[in-house]
This record gives sequence, structure tokens and C-alpha cells, in this order.
Amino acid sequence: MILLYRIFFLPALLLALPYYLFRMWRRGGYRKDFQHRLGRFRRLEQPRGDKIRIWLQAVSVGEVLAIGPLIEALQRKGRIEVILTTTTSTGYAEARKRYANHVHSIGIFPLDFWLFSRLAWKRIQPSAIIMTESELWPEHLHQAQAWGIPAYLVNARMSDTSFKRYQKLPTLTCRLLNKFRAIFAASELDASRLQELGMPAEQVQMVGSIKIDVPLPERLDSQERSELCKELGFPPPDDSDSLVLLGSSTWPGEESALIDIVSALRSSGMDVRLLLVPRHAERRAEIKRLLEQQTLPWHQRSSGPVPTHEVAIHLADTTGELSRLTQVADLAFIGKSLPPNKGGQTPIEAAGLGVATLMGPKMNNFKVITDMLVKAGAAQCVNNVDELKAKIAVLLKDREQREAMGRAGRAWHQQNRGSSQRIADAISTDLGLTSDSG
Repeated sequence: MILLYRIFFLPALLLALPYYLFRMWRRGGYRKDFQHRLGRFRRLEQPRGDKIRIWLQAVSVGEVLAIGPLIEALQRKGRIEVILTTTTSTGYAEARKRYANHVHSIGIFPLDFWLFSRLAWKRIQPSAIIMTESELWPEHLHQAQAWGIPAYLVNARMSDTSFKRYQKLPTLTCRLLNKFRAIFAASELDASRLQELGMPAEQVQMVGSIKIDVPLPERLDSQERSELCKELGFPPPDDSDSLVLLGSSTWPGEESALIDIVSALRSSGMDVRLLLVPRHAERRAEIKRLLEQQTLPWHQRSSGPVPTHEVAIHLADTTGELSRLTQVADLAFIGKSLPPNKGGQTPIEAAGLGVATLMGPKMNNFKVITDMLVKAGAAQCVNNVDELKAKIAVLLKDREQREAMGRAGRAWHQQNRGSSQRIADAISTDLGLTSDSG
């Protein structure tokens, strides 16, 4: 199997080369340390003393943020040093910003071709590897097997789309899954799907989602919230009947829908403000064109301080601010969930911060969490734009229901934390570490 993979990988890589060149041209950050993608990772000395070196791979920004508590839990074991790699340029930048002083080394994951992978392995020399979510890189897993070291998959998720795709290649999928010493599933549904694909039940543990362990910022008090509203050009909440609708990590088509909804609600007499936080800040020009085509006063965060005139729509086209900005919202809509988009962005942050949450029907990537939040009374789902408009109007008029949903979200978040520690305990025990250093 690995021989066929290696044969077909090279022509596939050549076909993808224009894409990589385009990415490098469009996003300067993609060029940084590009040699890592070819396996030319900084050469590391062998772990000193009785240290155990774990190579932890996190794909993009979401995974980089999520693995923080796991890194802390692993390093509390005392003998573990972490080598962190990520695939995307934005993930790499975030990893260097967050973990430069917390892990042994940070790099970019090599392309999964045997020459690049083997070179990276020789330079990193891990004692174990950890992969995240639904990553099944054949060459990387083959190298782990060849080196005779354990591989673990954490926060393992199997979305509807991924599950159907892997079902089409049952033999290949089964072989890949069985290269893991253990898989830590994010939910019971993920665990059952992994077993159905061929992973032995005794090697699959349901521990919950590590994303729930990501620390939330301290809640803003009323004064801080008022100051942030002023910063955005919105009236302070205590001085008006103004309400803020958040578009959280929105995707194409969702911004225009939310703009139309807010415009209609304001025409009916409701003082609704829209805070748009697109998933990809580089879409700012596209969204700016939408805003220029409508009549409500708006401001673009990256353009500088908010003007003195009233702002009805604020485009927060910056990065790393979602947690803080979420706290001015009275109601949040979770992006990538309205057709034709699908998959959904994480609703965990909004719910954990106590903001009533709405989502479209396409939350495939967070199916279980969405079901849990709906069952807990923290979130509601809609099927289309018309339902979204009606539900927004109802909830914005019902403060008591919004506050009840917010309380339910905070309670759900608190009750479902702890998976990172459970994973660290299981892996450290498997590697022969039985207790924390402290």
C-alpha cells in the first residue's frame, strides 16, 4: 500500500505545485520556513537524559488553539518535551506566537512524500507522535511504524463527509487506523464510526473534545463591555435599547444574509447593530463591496479608529479578537452553517461565554456538540435564511430567553471540560510515565 501511495504522490504533488506557488504569492506568510515542508526541519539533538520527545501535529489555527491545554497537561508529566508542527501558514504564525516559550521546537509539517517525511523524521527524532482530529497521513504513519514508535490520534472526529469518504476505501482506512496505538475520540458518535471503519474497540477511547478545554477569556464587566461597544461605534448597552447581533466566523453568502436581516429589522424599528467577524480576514475586500452596496452606516476595523458618526455594521476584519468581541453580543450566529456552506465553525466559544447562539443546518463538523448545545437549551438551529430572520427577531425581543440560553451555555461548557487531562494521563501511562512532576 505504501509503495502505491509513494508512486502516486509525486505526480499529485507536481499537479498541486501551481496551487502552492499561488498561495506563496498571495500570502507572504506561506513562504516563511517553506523548507520545512520539504523536510528540512532544524536538526535537533537527541532528547537529553530520560526525556521523551513527542511530535505533535496540529493542522491549522483551530487545532493550534485547541492543543494548548493538552501541551500543558503533557508537560506537567515532567519528562516530556513537545515538538509542535502545523500545516497552514496562519497556524504556524499562531503556534509561534502562543507556544514559543512552552515547547521545545516549532515547525511546519512536511509534505507527506517519503523523501521529505524521512528527512524530517531524522532531524526531529521523536519517541512518539500525536496527530489531531481526522489526519491520516500514510507516509507519516508509516515512518512511525518503521521507527517502532507509538502513534496517537487525539480529538478524533469523523464528520458525515469524512465518514462517507473513508467508507469508500475500507481496506486502506482500516490499515491506516490500525497504525495508531490509541485513538481518543471527541464523542461517542466519532468512536462508533471509527470502530465501524475497522479500529478495534479496545484501542478507541471516548474522552470528549479538547476544544472545550481551551481557556476562555475573563468575562468583561459592564464597564469594559460598554467601552468595547464604544470602540466599535455601538451605543453602550446600559445607555440604550441597542442590541448586537454577532456573525461569528462567517463564510460567503452569510454576510449578505445577515446584512439584509439587520436592515429589515432596523426598518421595522428595532435598534439592531451587526458585528461581522469573517472566518478569513483576507476576504475583507469582498465584504467591503457588500457594505458599499447597502445604505446602513458601517466601519471597517482594519481601517483605523471608529468615526464619530453612528455605526450600524462593524466589520471586524482582524484576527485573534473573536473571544473578546463575542462578549458584546446579545445573540450570535455561527458561520459556515447556512447552505451552500457546510461543516460549521465552532459554537463552543459563544456558548461558553454565555451568548445565546443560532446555527444553520450544516454543522456537520460539530454535529455532536451542536446536538448537546441544543439539548441543553443553549442554542437553536434554523434551516434557512427566512427561519434565521424570524428566529433572530424573536430572540432579540426576548431578553429572558436569551439570558436563559446564555446560562445554559456556560453550564454546559463547565460540565464538559477535562478531556485534555484524560488524554495526557492515558498517553503518559502508555509511555511509562505514571505521575505529574509536581
